[in-house]
Amino acid sequence: MAEEHLHRCNFCVNSFATFDLLRAHLHQDHNAAPPPPEPKIDISTAEDLERHIINATAHVRHKAPKDWEVFIVLGSGLGSLAESVQNPIKIPYGEIPGFASSTVPGHVGQFVIGEFQGKYVGVMQGRVHFYEGLPVRQITLPIRVAKAMGAKIMIITNAVGAINPTFQVGDLMLINDHINFLGMAGQNPLIGPNSNSLGPRFPQMTDAYSPRLKSLALQVSKDIGIPIQNGVLCSQSGPMYETPAEIKFFRIIGGDAVGMSVANEVLVARHSNMEVLGFSSVTNVARLSLEEGPPPSHEEVMEAANFIGPKLVKFISALLQYPLY
Repeated sequence: MAEEHLHRCNFCVNSFATFDLLRAHLHQDHNAAPPPPEPKIDISTAEDLERHIINATAHVRHKAPKDWEVFIVLGSGLGSLAESVQNPIKIPYGEIPGFASSTVPGHVGQFVIGEFQGKYVGVMQGRVHFYEGLPVRQITLPIRVAKAMGAKIMIITNAVGAINPTFQVGDLMLINDHINFLGMAGQNPLIGPNSNSLGPRFPQMTDAYSPRLKSLALQVSKDIGIPIQNGVLCSQSGPMYETPAEIKFFRIIGGDAVGMSVANEVLVARHSNMEVLGFSSVTNVARLSLEEGPPPSHEEVMEAANFIGPKLVKFISALLQYPLY
């Protein structure tokens, strides 16, 4: 059965003209045994990417066949929301073909799939970062799988350091826009051959973060009494924290916060025609010298994220009770 399934998947790589047809194929025979996972994969061609999407999605559908309505990505220390999912189906990344397991504390590294506030959701409880040493196309493969699983909306979160001096540890920031330093440096998941069945060769990013969903988030903030900041996220590679000169530069070009994820994931989501809403949890404040306080640490980030987590859960829980479409 596994060999037959793989034969059909290879056939689909060459024959699918649209992503909807690809998804329709993945609805079929989801009881077939999935192929084994690979720790590091080659996605140098469009055909490679389509094949890995098919194989990974087949594994997820084998465990959880129902379509997702919303896809939620949880950042460092923010995984507690996944514990609120009802009747959860948990799939560790290491079991999914083409996925890599997260190596960073605070990132459990699994899909949690089920009902949450009346919506059927797929939740990424932790992510893999670029600094963990994998290609950007592999790092963003879960976003492709979420699209193949039916998700039309992605809510993405991360932990950030505040650049804007008016921000404080514990704040939630609605991401208005981002500056993608990884992408500018050539580490961009859309570089290479494009598959028109997955998205356009030249996607526009003017409305990368959905204006409609941002307006809804602001309304939710008023309704439930949880204030949120608004800002521009600077996305850099990590794993190092920023130098004082880099912090000054980020401020000059309009950044309000800096983190080590999100931008490339959003790029793939928009290429896949998903609407995106993003939140950053301020877990530390960028400092220009040791005189301003001790340097940042992952322990500080985790401690603050655990404090912010309940606020984020409450906010997203309230958000999902509103009409999203």
